[in-house]
Amino acid sequence: MVPLGPLPGACWTPLISLLLVYYLLPSGAQEQKSLLQVEPQDLVVPAGGSLLVNCTTKCPNPELISLETFLLKKPVGNGLGWAAFQLSNVTSDSKVLCSGFCNGSQMTGSSNITVYRFPERVELASMSPWKPVGKNLTLHCLVTGGAPRTHLSVLLLRGEEVLSRQLAVGEPAEVTATVLVSRNDHGANFSCRTELDLRPQGLGLFQNNSAPSHLRTFVLPVTPPHLNVPRFLEAGTSGLVDCTLDGLFPASEAQVQMVLGDQMLNPKVSSQGDTLKATATVTANTELEGTWKIVCNVTLGGESQETQENLTIYSFWGPIMNLSGTIRNLSEPTVLEGTTVNVTCAAGARVQVMLVGAPAVTRGQLALLQLNATQRDDKRSFFCNATLEVDGMVLHRNRSVQLRVLSRTRTARNPLTVTIIMAVLVILGFLVITAALVYVLVGRSDIYHVNRGSNSLPLTSKQPDEALGEQPS
Repeated sequence: MVPLGPLPGACWTPLISLLLVYYLLPSGAQEQKSLLQVEPQDLVVPAGGSLLVNCTTKCPNPELISLETFLLKKPVGNGLGWAAFQLSNVTSDSKVLCSGFCNGSQMTGSSNITVYRFPERVELASMSPWKPVGKNLTLHCLVTGGAPRTHLSVLLLRGEEVLSRQLAVGEPAEVTATVLVSRNDHGANFSCRTELDLRPQGLGLFQNNSAPSHLRTFVLPVTPPHLNVPRFLEAGTSGLVDCTLDGLFPASEAQVQMVLGDQMLNPKVSSQGDTLKATATVTANTELEGTWKIVCNVTLGGESQETQENLTIYSFWGPIMNLSGTIRNLSEPTVLEGTTVNVTCAAGARVQVMLVGAPAVTRGQLALLQLNATQRDDKRSFFCNATLEVDGMVLHRNRSVQLRVLSRTRTARNPLTVTIIMAVLVILGFLVITAALVYVLVGRSDIYHVNRGSNSLPLTSKQPDEALGEQPS
């Protein structure tokens, strides 16, 4: 195998001498060159390939037909007016020269050999997966290898649309193109392609493609999202929080994060056109009592917009009203006339209560009203107002209770009261009768008198309540 690179000077000498002779021949002598031809003409071979070169002449008496080249050659045959040579391991462009003599005059012929190679690497430089609409996108393509460069073009493509076509220059060849990003570029594939056009040489068009890069474009408005948050929320209740952003593209691919303090919310996200909406349910717990920030963050294309609003969670139980001295198991608070009644009203520690008719109390204290129930208090309503200040706003809550008073004089005519009295009398009668029966059965007995003077007299009974008779005179 012939080593690559320039040949030694000794090898170049015959070829150079022959070329000098060829170009320095007189015009008449140069006409002899047409008598010797190289077949085929202007050869194109793949790098490292081999080819058969034939030197032919129409001279009737040719002599010393030979092939001059720095390529590795091997004679494969000859005859009258021709000689064939096998060239192998062709790695670079070259020129071959056939020479010989015809009737004592030198004759020559030449042919060019062009070597073609496919590019070793065609690579589109990496680009950001997201690009804002309206910004410039610069595409870079690197091409290593490939020949002949005069027939090698580099194309930058959007899908199959050619954005740029340039000849490969330099090693490696670098080709760039700049495009203005639009919404239509969302989801587009960009790639780089080389085209080695050997159709004029009868071979064809050879293409090499890089791996495509997928581009996603976006529009994120400069205005922050609109966050709709209830100003107050009572502990134990729930409320909805809405976060909306208009002018977003593509809205369906945006990410939304909603946070209450350090608690992540679970929003339901929907989109319509360029509008994004996220809705989350906030449950107020007593542990969260106070003022908190609710944050809504919308992220798209590696950029984000954020807004926040305050939410105050408060506890406001009551007011709770109680009446003492009432009769149990009745549907309404009821007392007997003359009963001392305590009316109380209470709420939370930060709540101010006011019981109508009762002395004023400070915040968080219980309000008390004491009265001796009379008939004028029957169906009397007691009112209590509770006031709580939350973040500069005063909240009110009212409650009332009605008192029923039973008259003692009317109680006897009251069927329920009569029933109770009759039941008491029946029970008392039963107890009296039971005591009498016990006395009769246990307390009654006979009394006997015994005469100890005589043992022969019979015993006679005498009733205790029987009076003693007078003795005869």
